[in-house]
Amino acid sequence: MSNTMPALFIGHGSPFNLFQQNKFTTSLRNLGSNLPKPRAIVLISAHWLTSETKLTIDDNPKMIYDYYGFPPKFYEYVYPAKGSEQIAMEIMDFLPQILKPSLEWGIDHAATIVLEHLFPDANVPVIELSLNYMKAPEYHFELGKKIKPLRNNGIMFIGSGNLIHTFRNLNMNNQFGPPILWAEELDTLQKQAINDYDFNSLIHYENWALSAKGFQTNEHYLPMLYILGMKDINDSLEYVYEGFQHGSISHRSFMYH
Repeated sequence: MSNTMPALFIGHGSPFNLFQQNKFTTSLRNLGSNLPKPRAIVLISAHWLTSETKLTIDDNPKMIYDYYGFPPKFYEYVYPAKGSEQIAMEIMDFLPQILKPSLEWGIDHAATIVLEHLFPDANVPVIELSLNYMKAPEYHFELGKKIKPLRNNGIMFIGSGNLIHTFRNLNMNNQFGPPILWAEELDTLQKQAINDYDFNSLIHYENWALSAKGFQTNEHYLPMLYILGMKDINDSLEYVYEGFQHGSISHRSFMYH
C-alpha cells in the first residue's frame, strides 16, 4: 500500500458547522470514513497569521477559541488530538530556513470544524502551519510545492479556509440555498481554473474583478494555494463538496489523491 497521503482543501465556514449535522458536515463525515490514516495531519490554517511560517511543536496543543459571542458549549469543546514535536521537527528539518517552531498556538476553529468530522476519533497527531501574511500569494503556492514530498512520508496536508469568504450580502436565513449571483459567477471561474490546472489564474486572482467582492482579505483563500502546489502529476482531482452557506460563503472543497 502506498504511503502517499491525499492533499485536501476544505472550505470550513461558520463555527456553527462544528456541531451541526448538515449537507456540508455530512460530506466530511463520509469522506473521513474513506481516508487513509496518516502519521500526522498538517493543517494549514486561515486563522493563524504570522510574520514567519511557523509550525506548532507542542505534544499537547491547547485549544484556540478564536471566535466571539457564541454559546457556552463552543468554549467548552475540546478536540483531544495530540500534537507531535518529533514529526514537526522532521518537517522543519526538511526546510530549516523557512519553517520555524512555535509554542504560541494550538488547534483553532479552522482545524476543529474540519477534523471533528473527518477524524472524529482524534487519533492522529495534529500540527498547524501558519500563514506568513507578509508574503505574496506566489510564496504560498511555491511553499506547497516545496513540502509536497512529505506527502510520501505519511503526512496529510489539509488547507482550511474558504474560496469565497465575505460578510457582505450575508443572509443568515439562507442556510444552504442558492448563492447570490456574483458569488455563483466567481465560483464558476474558480472551479474552471481548478479543473484546467490553471494555477496561474488562481494565484493571480486579482485579475478577476469579482474577487474584490469574494473576499476583502485573503487569509481564507491562501491555504488553497498550498494544496494546488502539492498536486502530483499522478494525482486525480475530486470535489469533496460544492455549495454555499448563507449566500456568500463558499464551501467548495477538493482533494488530490
